[in-house]
Amino acid sequence: MLDPLARRLIDPPLDRLAAGLARLGLGADAVTVGGFVVGMGGCAALAFREYGLALGLILLNRLADGLDGAVARRTEATDAGGYLDIVLDLVFYSGVPFGFAAGRPEVALPAAFLIWSFIGTGGSFLAYAVIAAKRGLTTQRRGRKGFYYAAGLMEGTETVAFFVLFCLFPDSFAVLAWVFGGLCWLTTAARVASAVAAFRQPTGKPDASDPPTVPR
Repeated sequence: MLDPLARRLIDPPLDRLAAGLARLGLGADAVTVGGFVVGMGGCAALAFREYGLALGLILLNRLADGLDGAVARRTEATDAGGYLDIVLDLVFYSGVPFGFAAGRPEVALPAAFLIWSFIGTGGSFLAYAVIAAKRGLTTQRRGRKGFYYAAGLMEGTETVAFFVLFCLFPDSFAVLAWVFGGLCWLTTAARVASAVAAFRQPTGKPDASDPPTVPR
């Protein structure tokens, strides 16, 4: 929901940093994989209750997630890079509540609920992209993407905000996880309703409320 505003704020500095990385010869895939490794370190830090360290590593992971696309646009964007980006993101997202559960077994139930909710948001997001690609639809609502980006209540900016809250207030993780998970399920329900309404129509007749563009 807040991603468009966040992108307007962070894209200019990210583009400048990406230009420097591109001049150094650093590819987008290296940024993606490096960010993932850092993010896994953050999940491990959560398991050891090192919440300050975890916060720093999680934020670095999110920085890398924004940078890899900016670097790709200045070098060479590939389908393989886009695939790697989304898969490693989903693994990282689920790793955060898992790390909390590993460090605090008493919060295993809300952590499991949150991971379950990520299946809903991730599945509804990717299934929408698959059908949209089959129909040749694109959208520019979230900037240039390698796939159709189905918007929702809980997106990247909101996810980062909750991860930051987890690290700043670890004793409140259970409450935050229940709230976050519930909002994720609302996002899933909205995406499913939107997809059913849009894709019930014959191919080539998308919903007029969100007119797509045809790739050239």
